Amino acid sequence: MADGRILTLEGIHNFRDFGGYPVAGGRRLKTGRLWRSGQHHGATDADLAQVATLGLTAVYDLRTDKERALHPCRRPEGFAAAIHHAASPSLENAPHIAAARAVPRQRDAASAREGLRRNYGRIAFRPELTALVGRMLADLANGEQAILINCMAGKDRTGIAVAAVHLAAGVHKDDIIADYLLTNTAGDVEARIRAGAETIKATTGTIDEDVLRVLMGVEAEYLEAAFAEMREKYGSERGWLEQELGAGAALRERLRENLTEA
Repeated sequence: MADGRILTLEGIHNFRDFGGYPVAGGRRLKTGRLWRSGQHHGATDADLAQVATLGLTAVYDLRTDKERALHPCRRPEGFAAAIHHAASPSLENAPHIAAARAVPRQRDAASAREGLRRNYGRIAFRPELTALVGRMLADLANGEQAILINCMAGKDRTGIAVAAVHLAAGVHKDDIIADYLLTNTAGDVEARIRAGAETIKATTGTIDEDVLRVLMGVEAEYLEAAFAEMREKYGSERGWLEQELGAGAALRERLRENLTEA
């Protein structure tokens, strides 16, 4: 189903449906209800026309105030979805930008990869992120119909937020990782990397191509690092849902009722 879930656009990268996966109990997430992407700053008119057909009712933009000011999202004319923003944190950069800033001391792909892995051990506990993701889960439990989650590149903060939905719904860990890894192949990957390069280079200066590709990609070990921190702090990923995001058993059951089908 990987090809069928990817919406190939010109100026919005990593846009895809993260529904459709089996969940515990024999049901399946609905399709056309759960979308993820990078930022919409570079959206073309044709892109906006496609976005307008999705019937979105809510957008959860995980970027900081600074990111949104520098790269405001374009929206379709008459766009009626509620747009929710994360509170502005003390950490103003996307995780891959933060990792890039640490790279110039070593200038190699290995240090960039390790920087991302370390960042994943922290971003699942960033208060501004967990507050908005917790609100999103509550909205889905209360009947929100069609949502989009985005950040800058649609891979790190969005990856954590999507994992939260999948964990709450009962998607198997293998499918959560598989969906996360689609960032590496979804849509026009080279265009996505070029777009990310502009932001990274504006922040850090010249950067080696192999380092850039690490920063703009994902590896299973990154998300696994976040899961490991959840287990370390709360005993399980479910504990993270309950204690960090406020998604208790009753909320998760309502979420499954809204998002799944036989």
